[in-house]
Amino acid sequence: MMSHPHPRGPLRPLSVAPMMDRSDRHFRQFLRAITRRTLLYTEMIVAGAVLHGDRERVLGFDDEERPVALQLGGEDPADLARCARIGEDLGYDEVNLNVGCPSDRVQSGRFGVCLMAEPARVADAVAAMRAATGVPITVKHRIGFDDLDRYEDLARFTEIVAAAGCDRFVVHARKAWLSGLSPKENRTVPPLRYADVRRLKSDFPALRIEINGGIGSLDAAREHLRHVDGVMIGRAAYDDPFLLATADGEIYGDRGEPPTRRDVIEATIASAERWLAHGVPLGHIARPAMGLFAGHPGARAWRRHLTENARADNAGPLRQAMALVPRAALDARDHVRGDSVNLPE
Repeated sequence: MMSHPHPRGPLRPLSVAPMMDRSDRHFRQFLRAITRRTLLYTEMIVAGAVLHGDRERVLGFDDEERPVALQLGGEDPADLARCARIGEDLGYDEVNLNVGCPSDRVQSGRFGVCLMAEPARVADAVAAMRAATGVPITVKHRIGFDDLDRYEDLARFTEIVAAAGCDRFVVHARKAWLSGLSPKENRTVPPLRYADVRRLKSDFPALRIEINGGIGSLDAAREHLRHVDGVMIGRAAYDDPFLLATADGEIYGDRGEPPTRRDVIEATIASAERWLAHGVPLGHIARPAMGLFAGHPGARAWRRHLTENARADNAGPLRQAMALVPRAALDARDHVRGDSVNLPE
């Protein structure tokens, strides 16, 4: 296998996946009250929206959200290079190319997971983005799609794209089916093939290889980190965000005290008060907090109160909902669940 020079940028061994209709700036600000070090992402933003859309609405973020990566969807190297330069100018820490999304939207535009069949085109895009910027350029992809799913196909894709200077490969350890499965089903139905991702790291030891798919706890993340360079947690971080409460200490070695859920709510109230003044509905700001008490007594009352008061013009419902939850859950500093619910990826 090829060798590759040590890639640019700091290694961040834990990240939260880009999720469509989830990974907005309110979600990122909410997570920053839980973990300061974990790498966060935007949702996938198509190149046309970056180049021609309302840039503040599409790309806006605050320094408190950092480190944060911009994920792009597209297939034209020149357009992607322009988008990467815009992202760098706005202060994003990394630019990531989506080569994993299987939706009809990306199939019609010939990007997302379809690009795994065109590794040379992905390499051209990576080379163009690297030439245009100084931030790390990374690729998130599947282990394959449809019948292009042999390990040898995955290794060939990796080798060609790495030669263009990709800094890190984030591999969702499932293949995708472009017909017969919805995007949601493609997140859970195809079997996980962690061994293929670990083999990729073994065969390309100089590359940074990160694993994604079905990882729902820090214990699982630590186990994967014995074999690969990074772990990306997806839907579990949205459905049960407090699982990240001890990530800074357990994964990054920080010695600071982890937050409590009470701390997280207070930070969310402060954020809500800022955004409400700009006309953002409370429901949109508070939505990422719905799973804060997942698996604990009071979780249903917490969610119900926030849902019923989503149109409030003040942050009061957050304090009221907090009063519906037992103090033990509010003031705990670790992720001890009250049940054995298995949350989906």
